[in-house]
Amino acid sequence: MKYRKTAGGITFTVFNHLIMILFALICLMPIWHTLCASFSMPYDLGRSSGLLLWPAGGFTTEGYALVLNNKSVWTGYLNTIINVSLGTLLGVLLTFIAAYVLSRKNLLFGSVLIFLIMFTMWFDGGLIPRFMVIRGLGMLDTRAALILPTVMSTFNFIIMRTALSEVPDGLVESATIDGAGHLTIMFRIIMPVTKATLAVIALYYAVGIWNSWFPASIYLSKNRALRPLQLVLRDILINADTSSINVPSDAASATDLYRPLVQYTTIVIATAPILAVYPFIQKYFVAGVMLGSIKG
Repeated sequence: MKYRKTAGGITFTVFNHLIMILFALICLMPIWHTLCASFSMPYDLGRSSGLLLWPAGGFTTEGYALVLNNKSVWTGYLNTIINVSLGTLLGVLLTFIAAYVLSRKNLLFGSVLIFLIMFTMWFDGGLIPRFMVIRGLGMLDTRAALILPTVMSTFNFIIMRTALSEVPDGLVESATIDGAGHLTIMFRIIMPVTKATLAVIALYYAVGIWNSWFPASIYLSKNRALRPLQLVLRDILINADTSSINVPSDAASATDLYRPLVQYTTIVIATAPILAVYPFIQKYFVAGVMLGSIKG
């Protein structure tokens, strides 16, 4: 069916495209500015102001050489990768299992259990009770304090449960008739059907853990060897702590001169992995969210 284009329709299409392009530029310009600043000359970057469209003073990788020679950055990278890998794996697995169990229509007290889980979205115990629980379990200054509290998200659970509830009952019933147990149904029947939602849940867990720095600042007061990359980044950006960066000068002002370059470079290094992974998961994003969306 062909629709006749009217003047109003053409005007709306042009206006709509212009608005979308404007929003895209607003989102991309900060990333481009940070990228250009990370390749700028230290002295010229310190004197520049406003938005950078090209590296100030010419193209240089001096900032990356300084940051990547910093041992704390590599240690933080390793800790973050371990935390993201373990946290995402456990989070997706436990969320999928919990959502499968509570999506069964004949589950005894299922509605009560769902209410108790959703109750945690509205009321939270707070930082002090959470810290006391972590300390009581002996997890202070351990990696478990950063991973275990993040492996179950109520929001992700609701999305996953709704997606599983929309799986046709005939699949489960036919598998049950053939003698399949719950584990077989979960991992060989339902999991392939809901892989789009699983990809979205994995992305949510991975991004959340990757960007997390506050729990580490609370629970890792003594063990600095387990500090994630985002906590190292926070020290460099907010606390202006670049003492671990060996600047190529003995001048007293050398640290202040190189600090902006180090800060911009650290931002690029910390965000590059997530930006690189997202395009490969984006194709599942819309389908997964819509499949697991909450219906009114």
